[in-house]
Amino acid sequence: MEQVDKQEGLDVSAMPVGDPWYDATASGRDERAETGGPGDGRPDAVPRQRPAAPTAVHSAAEIYLEVQRSPAFQEVRRRYRRFVFPAALAFLLWYLAYVVAATAAPGLMARPVAGVVNVAMVAGLGQFLTTFLLTWAYARHARLRRDRAALDLRWDTQEMTRGVGQP
Repeated sequence: MEQVDKQEGLDVSAMPVGDPWYDATASGRDERAETGGPGDGRPDAVPRQRPAAPTAVHSAAEIYLEVQRSPAFQEVRRRYRRFVFPAALAFLLWYLAYVVAATAAPGLMARPVAGVVNVAMVAGLGQFLTTFLLTWAYARHARLRRDRAALDLRWDTQEMTRGVGQP
């Protein structure tokens, strides 16, 4: 393909490199414009810092460590933890309350609510419902608060590692 492009006069090095994991419609990223900066109108935007050129970095491992120490990466991790830890704790407490109530208060759990439906059945169905609600909330949180910043970090990391390990 490069040979054909050279014959047609196209400069292959000027063409953007395709990323099979990059979905422009999901991320809204345009490679020609810098996004995610403090002035892009989104209150949850992670300030973008262009990583240093890989001239001072000698290996891919050092590049990944540099990205891991970057404020943008730390912000993505902080947003992840601020959602996941409380949500997981709340869900586990809700599950344990169900198990403890079923064990310690069988009379309460057997109390009819409507016809043959009792408190245990309602609480059990509530477990399923909260599982689906938590999954939806996690996906929404990731989409709105982390995905764009994570894609930007990945894109920057790929740019930094491009050419590392090649003579």
